[in-house]
Amino acid sequence: MIPISYYLFLSLILFSIGMAGVIIRRNIVIMLMCVELMLNSVNLLLVAFSKMHQAKSPGTDAGIEGQILVIFIMVVAAAEVAVGLSVMILFYRKVYKTDVQFLDRLKH
Repeated sequence: MIPISYYLFLSLILFSIGMAGVIIRRNIVIMLMCVELMLNSVNLLLVAFSKMHQAKSPGTDAGIEGQILVIFIMVVAAAEVAVGLSVMILFYRKVYKTDVQFLDRLKH
């Protein structure tokens, strides 16, 4: 069995890449992809801790809560992408760019 520290390290790397992408990049599509990457790193941790909890008490239904929570997070992420892409399409129709710094133009 793979130790939980490997999952923690991989999740930390994925979350850091996603956070750096949100902070550094100014393209709306890239920012949405980085938010999805951060959500998937949290999903990886939830499933890893769920499996660890199940390994400590075999033969029971322990450990399924994390996997159910991952499904809910994926549903919320799908809704977030739908709303984010629709906002991006409206923004692109108005400004003809997907750069976040042009959002100040929408105030006027």
